[in-house]
Amino acid sequence: MIEIGIDEAGRGPVIGPLVVCSVAMPRSDIKQLTEIGVKDSKDLSAKKREEIKNWFLSNCEIKDWSFSLIYCLPERIDSAVSNKGLNILETELFAESVNQLNVKTNTKVTITCDACDVDEQRFSRRVSQLIDGWPWKQSVLNSYHKADENYPIVGMASILAKQARDDAIRAIESEVGYPIGSGYPSDKKTIEAVRKMIGDKPHEQLRWSWSTVKRIWHETHNSELPNRAVKNGNQTTLF
Repeated sequence: MIEIGIDEAGRGPVIGPLVVCSVAMPRSDIKQLTEIGVKDSKDLSAKKREEIKNWFLSNCEIKDWSFSLIYCLPERIDSAVSNKGLNILETELFAESVNQLNVKTNTKVTITCDACDVDEQRFSRRVSQLIDGWPWKQSVLNSYHKADENYPIVGMASILAKQARDDAIRAIESEVGYPIGSGYPSDKKTIEAVRKMIGDKPHEQLRWSWSTVKRIWHETHNSELPNRAVKNGNQTTLF
């Protein structure tokens, strides 16, 4: 029996990618997550999250554990906002992350998602329909609100997604040469960074569809924000 947990980090920020993570491991090993202190990433310090991440990666090298990370770039997020919406985008990303896992087709699998949709069953149905051929017999997929708090396998996915998102933010800061804060519109450092990143053309790491970017662009240029072309979808990390 294999357990798969799926969660995301970075849905709300105005800067950087939305990261979705799937974690797969035997059900018999789940208790090790609890023993090491796995919780919802929001309930752990950055230091503790990094310790757990490194512990998990080390175990992936010697045990039947695996994960995949999908980095959904801001341009794809903007496209989704203009068309099908973020909830549909997340169902696609959750399914894509599962599709990237190397789980044997003759294995019984239980998939648990942290639901972003108010309708948990609808979210489950949409994700399951996008998993390639649903290759596992006698397997199930369920979605729950606050699954990252109540299911250790989802909490582990939450930690890896959060750490990957934080690494992405640090990479952006290194690229632009100044701090960008958390990336959330409520962060003063982030707003200062957005003003710098607007320029003559908004930076590719900004989410152009966010009202914050539109407002600051209009304040700076006194014109409507230009349309954004979509060239790339995701970057993927596998183990």
